[in-house]
Amino acid sequence: MELLILAQLFLAWALASPTHPTKPDCAELANAWTNPAVDISQAIEVPPNSLNISSIVNEVSLCWVRGTIKYSAKNDKLDASGNNTLTWELFLPDSAKYNGRYLMIGDGGFAGTIENNTMLTYLNLGYAVAGSDAGHSEAANGDGTDVPFLRNSAELQAWIHNSVAIATPVTQSLVAKYYSQHPDFSYYWGCSTGGAQGYALAQYHPELFDGIYAGSPGNWYSHLILSFLWNGLHTTGKAYMSQQVLSFVTKNVIEACDELDGVKDGLIENPLRCSFNVTSLQCKFGQTPDDNEPTCLTADQIKALQEIYAGPKDIRTGKEIYPGFSLGSENGLLGQELILYLDYTGPILREVAFKDSSFNIFQFNWGSDVDAVNQKVSPFIDALSSDLSRFQQRGSKIITTQGWSDQYNAALWPLQHLQEIQRTMKSQSDFIEVFMVPGGGHCGSNPSYPHVPAVYHVLEALVPWVEKGIKPSDMLSSESPDGTNTTRKLCPWPATAKFVAGNIDNWNSYTCVYPQTPIPASQIAYSSYHEYGTSIPLPGTVDSCGGRQLITNITANFCRVVLDTTISNSSSEHIESWLPDTWSDRASYRKRRYWRMY
Repeated sequence: MELLILAQLFLAWALASPTHPTKPDCAELANAWTNPAVDISQAIEVPPNSLNISSIVNEVSLCWVRGTIKYSAKNDKLDASGNNTLTWELFLPDSAKYNGRYLMIGDGGFAGTIENNTMLTYLNLGYAVAGSDAGHSEAANGDGTDVPFLRNSAELQAWIHNSVAIATPVTQSLVAKYYSQHPDFSYYWGCSTGGAQGYALAQYHPELFDGIYAGSPGNWYSHLILSFLWNGLHTTGKAYMSQQVLSFVTKNVIEACDELDGVKDGLIENPLRCSFNVTSLQCKFGQTPDDNEPTCLTADQIKALQEIYAGPKDIRTGKEIYPGFSLGSENGLLGQELILYLDYTGPILREVAFKDSSFNIFQFNWGSDVDAVNQKVSPFIDALSSDLSRFQQRGSKIITTQGWSDQYNAALWPLQHLQEIQRTMKSQSDFIEVFMVPGGGHCGSNPSYPHVPAVYHVLEALVPWVEKGIKPSDMLSSESPDGTNTTRKLCPWPATAKFVAGNIDNWNSYTCVYPQTPIPASQIAYSSYHEYGTSIPLPGTVDSCGGRQLITNITANFCRVVLDTTISNSSSEHIESWLPDTWSDRASYRKRRYWRMY
């Protein structure tokens, strides 16, 4: 697909360009395209401080270009006769402010609109910024129960997989036309659905971008919506939890696990280390549950939380369908209870999986119906490949952020996907990093954690990595919703932020620390204590020493720890540590390998 589009676009651009290109004025961009599939409806100059979008104002003058692209039913070429239209916008900063970089902004939810408030933010930083509606209008999103674009296979395929690839070459060529040179580097920025689009770019269109930010990624969208359904169905009736109940649970979780990182800051740095048992909150004899001022939970509510933590399971095999939510995320789950499964799961199941407007989501079969989702939905909207070698080989980079308290996406999903990439691509760390955000919500803040900074300085980490090879050792997050001047240090997984000294609300008071990898207990064969004068038999056959040996010249009391680690199917390595009661601050090492046949 991408080769056909690029060939058409750059041929058209070349034909429209003068022999010696010079910077045209903004209005001339309206006539920059000869391909009938591309229509430019607007190209206007906008002076500084005259464009206000969601309280964000343009600090620099810009050329604001807007247009449409007709694309084919298969998304594989521009097609003037096609019935499918993608709308795009492009903000071009004054050449004196332009930093030489192109940035495409992704979409959110079902898309249908252009994220031009985000575009304006990065325009002010000097980027030439583009965005699109993902190949369909907002009207095609319907009313939440009926979503027309899901019935259009071309628009469905474009939504996550291909819309960015359709819009990017057109807008990139206009950048080249305006500044008389192609961008030095091209970046993508997206979160949620935009995060899914980011992974789709790395998988299906690896040639387009040098750097990708894919935040809170919904790149397993077909199972993300099953997570919505699972959580919604398990919190109906007596299992329903009010916002007050959810906040009560989170309050207790934080009280139990806040200081595991050594700092009392109202956060859990790494929820995987928290062992809080929610059953401790179940109402005891004499306690009365109260939705408004809760002091305990009912058995039904406890069960619902346990199901949410566990995540959806296949009833035939018990296999995980999607990861569950983390401890500390409870206060953001009201949308899971009331909205998400109705607004997202229902339409996708009815329109795509079963093509039956009468399908009853409350009768979803957590076995055979999961198979239907895998077969009929996943090919259109998922981007799950763990082999991103084409993207990696061109030197491109990906950064993902994920809030531990995400209200929509289970925080463990990006870590599971990273693990799959690690298994497939042994040198994964040279092109992808995941930054987990304690208390972070979906693409920013969780309203129940107003003191947690909600702006992640991703491009400040991604750009030096792409352009100078400086791998990010940390990332700044700032601008907490409560208005305090709080900053936090985000760390590349599996590192976490450890407080060193100073103000706990200043990111410079922390350092990123990687966990020490413990030896699995199953590898420890035995440990024993030996006193002066004892003899120690060595196990097995030692190289060519001819049988069992005794160590008899022991002159100190010591603890002996013996480990056996598998090397291959036919051997293991025998490792011992001798730890004297008193030692000389010195150590020596001699390697002996013990072979065993299985």
